[in-house]
Amino acid sequence: MSQPTPPSLDAVRARIDAIDAGILALVEERAGLAREVAAAKAAAGDADKFALRPGREAALLRKLLANPARQNARPSLVVRIWRELIGDSLSRQGPFHGAVWGGKDPAKALELARHRLGGAPPLREVAKPEDALAAARTPGGVAVLALEAGWWGRLLAEPSLKVFAALPCLAAWGPLNALCVAQVDVEPTGDDRTYWVTDAPGSAAAIEEALGKDGVAADFVAEAGGLKLFALMGYYQPGDERLARAPGRLSGVIGAAPGPLDV
Repeated sequence: MSQPTPPSLDAVRARIDAIDAGILALVEERAGLAREVAAAKAAAGDADKFALRPGREAALLRKLLANPARQNARPSLVVRIWRELIGDSLSRQGPFHGAVWGGKDPAKALELARHRLGGAPPLREVAKPEDALAAARTPGGVAVLALEAGWWGRLLAEPSLKVFAALPCLAAWGPLNALCVAQVDVEPTGDDRTYWVTDAPGSAAAIEEALGKDGVAADFVAEAGGLKLFALMGYYQPGDERLARAPGRLSGVIGAAPGPLDV
């Protein structure tokens, strides 16, 4: 039985050109709808309200990645494309900008920030964690900070600022490297990591064991200035009684982030 004749290279390229034109038309339509959303928000008096919805974004990306029609597009391709679309949409709906503190590897932190926020918002590198957190206090501000210097302990005294994303968002891109902070509502997404700080003495392993006895699975993340940062598996409210019983006199939830989107 003879094999079907493969299409010519010119025919394949012509098909790609047609698909590109169709994609552009849809992107143009989507961008127009973002303008309509901005107009509707302005009419409702919410023109200056930050439109960032990390829980909604995670739900959208997980839905796309789970779509059975996705056979050839890698998770990284899907995430990068839609992060750009989402970031562009946010920039059309109100203030949106970022400040990046990269610690020992500023280039890495800046790369992760662009992956998460897209190319639309202006990003500036800052010299100190305090500068990044100050930017997050402004309308539409997002801080992206490397896991150094114990800056995360300051969020215990500033509950309006919350961790809302862990970078990178795909396990295939490497281990946890930075966190995103903003004045934003953090909602459960069904697969989350809650970030919790404690001044409990002793080893991280001992604290993990104590949490585990109360049904809380935790992974140690970082330590600085007598404080320890843990990622708790799942979404925990700040007033959760299990955390109230956890080791430490000074402790608290500083936010939550969706787990890796490709796991």
